[in-house]
Amino acid sequence: MSKLKKLLKNKGYAKIPLVLGDTNHLEVTARINGVSGRFILDTGASNTCVGVDKAGYFKLVSKDSEIKAAGAGATDMDTLVSVKNKIEMGGWKKAKQQIVVFDLVHVNEALKAHKSLPVDGIIGADILIKCKAVIDYASRNLFLKNKK
Repeated sequence: MSKLKKLLKNKGYAKIPLVLGDTNHLEVTARINGVSGRFILDTGASNTCVGVDKAGYFKLVSKDSEIKAAGAGATDMDTLVSVKNKIEMGGWKKAKQQIVVFDLVHVNEALKAHKSLPVDGIIGADILIKCKAVIDYASRNLFLKNKK
């Protein structure tokens, strides 16, 4: 076991495998409310989000939000917000996770244009910062600190 993996394991981190997609985005499998999906890991996205077309699939109960979304060439998009969701990745899990819901068509169209599969959502900096994320690009693993 590498020194980094051993150190993080001893500090209570969970190791989550990442996949390098065709567009060089790191992708991760996550379960939201018990339902599995494909997500882009995006350190530049302020919030974790799910496409509006997948809200029912992930059992999200959402309400209108003041948050406006922007990214991948789209700006000022209306959003919904869903609170108290359970999210799991590998051996890491968190209850009461807020998730922003908005139209991800522009993201998935960009992926399709590069012959890549669409994603269900984005894992953003809200989770990465709060859980003291470490991304090991060489081994393609994400490490998130579990609460004690």
